[in-house]
Amino acid sequence: MPFPNDAELFDAVRRHLYTAVVGDVLDVMGHRLHFLPPRIRPLRSDMIVIGRAAPAVVRDEAGNTGDRFGKLLEALDALRERQVYITNGGQTPYSLWGELMSTRATHLNAAGAVLNGYCRDEAGILALGFPTFCWGAYALDISFRGKVVDYGVPVQVGDVPVAPGDVIFGDRDGVLVVPQAVAEEAFEAAFEKVRSENKVRDAFRQGMSAAEAFGKFGVM
Repeated sequence: MPFPNDAELFDAVRRHLYTAVVGDVLDVMGHRLHFLPPRIRPLRSDMIVIGRAAPAVVRDEAGNTGDRFGKLLEALDALRERQVYITNGGQTPYSLWGELMSTRATHLNAAGAVLNGYCRDEAGILALGFPTFCWGAYALDISFRGKVVDYGVPVQVGDVPVAPGDVIFGDRDGVLVVPQAVAEEAFEAAFEKVRSENKVRDAFRQGMSAAEAFGKFGVM
């Protein structure tokens, strides 16, 4: 099921897929390091994020009183349509994202933010409806504690490598990374798996056993 552009692909993913099925497909393909740390959750359970990775590298810098944000503002302004701001986060707990950043990202038509750390201004982000996945809300500012040292470069989030252009997909079950080189194949297989799972669901409703269904459809 080829799609002519990201807009149509991402719309179909948002409507028909979920992270579990894409993760299963990546496992079968041999790409078994794909889900980000489970602590990264949507601020609201119905939030979905799907877009191309725009990574930023955060480093702790305790006592920094000069260059308070590093390249954070540049990284924010560099976001483009259907991109996801994604960062590793520092070792010190502080906020990596907030309402004003969400407002700017919304204006740029970015797809969301995925943070291996906290956000703040939760009420404002929720009012905007900007898809934000993080550890939760905590108001302590990154300023004086850490900064963005680079962006638009590969980063590691937990144990998962993320490169610019990889596809980031998140829902209430977690966030995963689909490497750019295998994204088309992975999503085509995921759509097919969903069709098979729908057949299994119907078979179960008609009384078929789990073993028989797996033997016939090959999915569970």
